[in-house]
Amino acid sequence: MPTTPIREYRVILTLWLLIFSASSQIMIIAPILPMIRDQLAMPEHLMGLLVTSYAVMVGVVALLAGPVSDRVGRRRVMLLGTLCMAMALWGHAFVQNYHQLFVARALAGVAGGILSGSVVSYVGDVFPPSRRGWANGWVMSGAATGQILGIPIGTLLAESIGFRTPFLMFAIFMTLTWVMVVRYLPQPGVTRNADRLSLAGMVRTYAQILSDRGIRSAVAAFFLMFVSIGVYVTYFPTWLTDRFAVDGAFVASLFVVGGVANVLTGPRMGRLSDQIGRRKLVITSTLGTGMLILVTTVLIRQSWMAYPLFFAIMMLVAMRISPFQSLLSELVGDARRGTLMSLTAALGQAGLGTGGAIAGLTYASAGFQGNTLVGALAVFGTGYLVWRFVPETLIPDP
Repeated sequence: MPTTPIREYRVILTLWLLIFSASSQIMIIAPILPMIRDQLAMPEHLMGLLVTSYAVMVGVVALLAGPVSDRVGRRRVMLLGTLCMAMALWGHAFVQNYHQLFVARALAGVAGGILSGSVVSYVGDVFPPSRRGWANGWVMSGAATGQILGIPIGTLLAESIGFRTPFLMFAIFMTLTWVMVVRYLPQPGVTRNADRLSLAGMVRTYAQILSDRGIRSAVAAFFLMFVSIGVYVTYFPTWLTDRFAVDGAFVASLFVVGGVANVLTGPRMGRLSDQIGRRKLVITSTLGTGMLILVTTVLIRQSWMAYPLFFAIMMLVAMRISPFQSLLSELVGDARRGTLMSLTAALGQAGLGTGGAIAGLTYASAGFQGNTLVGALAVFGTGYLVWRFVPETLIPDP
């Protein structure tokens, strides 16, 4: 555990760069999908499956990586995961057709599965509950910075050079992340799971965790939250392109606006959750997000109207991300934290993949208005489960 402010901030910076690199290489798919479609002559109904290929592999591998991290330590898992992710992203340089890109995304998903849950678990290992929301808020702002810088730059590079270019840019950042993990992340001094690693043992551990109704509801809520993201975000840039003939620069600037909203909101909401509790913020966010998603096609009558709407949606999303993750990390003890966080990450990616697959079918049959309806219902479901069944984990200071 870090014992000085300098070491503490090095930990946060390393985890921040990991989140920046890992989340950016996921998010870049949505804004460059129209370019991938054109450059690879890809059928429109297959576009969402690029999200699905990544998400499925993350989900499968994460279920194994979580118990392993509880047994061998979080640091070793992050070393392996960052190295594998860097190699997978470098491999995107050799993609020549849709099927090869599908495989490349699946290989990146394997690396993502190794990393899934490790960052939030590491924060839970080294920061006390009274500062966990604050730490998660700053670490997760790496994803927002990806929206502000990584995604716009990557989108412009994809438009001017080719869709492979942003993946190679993120490969450089992930390689640097691996170096920083080597130098700056100590192994947390927490209780490890002493059980012998075996498939049967993993199944028993998951069964024991899921025997708790609050945990079952929390992971189900996490799944629905990512279904909503997959359904809504995957085809939002495509809808704007088809409806208003916007270009890559517009899509890039839209992600900048969303990232700014996230940076302004995320760390503050994480800190606020340390003071007033996690559930209030999660429930409020889901209600607001669901309503805005539902009325997207009604409110956006000209392309510029997408900016304030996306800004508001990303503020609400940032309101729940770090509180929700902090809440999840506090539902179990140290020896099972990695297992639970990887389980939620696996189900979250399964939700993202499910949402991406549904999004393609819905967009082709009902247009983006159908996507907004399904996405809003999934967000409302998230809020209901948290409100009805998930307990508050943090006792706020008097």
